[in-house]
Amino acid sequence: MHSIENQIVDSSFSAIINAPIEQVDIPKWCFTLPEKEYQGCSPAHIAAGFTTASDGTRMSINVETIGGSLMVQHYLETLGEKDHLILDSDSDVFTPNGRVTIHVTWELSVKKLDAGRCEFTNRVRSYATDEMMASLDRQGIPFEIFRTQRQPMSIAHNKGETPLFAASIERAALKNAASTKAA
Repeated sequence: MHSIENQIVDSSFSAIINAPIEQVDIPKWCFTLPEKEYQGCSPAHIAAGFTTASDGTRMSINVETIGGSLMVQHYLETLGEKDHLILDSDSDVFTPNGRVTIHVTWELSVKKLDAGRCEFTNRVRSYATDEMMASLDRQGIPFEIFRTQRQPMSIAHNKGETPLFAASIERAALKNAASTKAA
């Protein structure tokens, strides 16, 4: 289903967080991120919200525009550790030719650099679904051409949002540290 043959992009960027790794809690950050904070991490970010799947799994809803296409991400938590979060989404993409879905895996992690700093990595992998492949076929667009055109936009988006996500996680971590000291 999700293989290198239908992979659209595998993009990863890193940035420094100036806070102790012990104060970083990526799932807590992700599932409590205020909408304005999400919007501040990229000019392409439109809205963010949180809900659950029918089985109770936490879900982050993100609305953004990448490369001119409106996307609604339905990120389900598949791994939720303080230093590592993996989310999977069958995302809606609204194109001039209609609505299709792509699968997106969003992986956020941190590793300790020293007592006061850690490195944040923001990795995004996306895959064409059978529905998207059929849509491309109906339009006579070879997947390789679509992938070649889509990759630079997705990579640029990830590159731009990564340091701003790191800064947001840093603010949340320092807030965690302050509330721990106050308690």
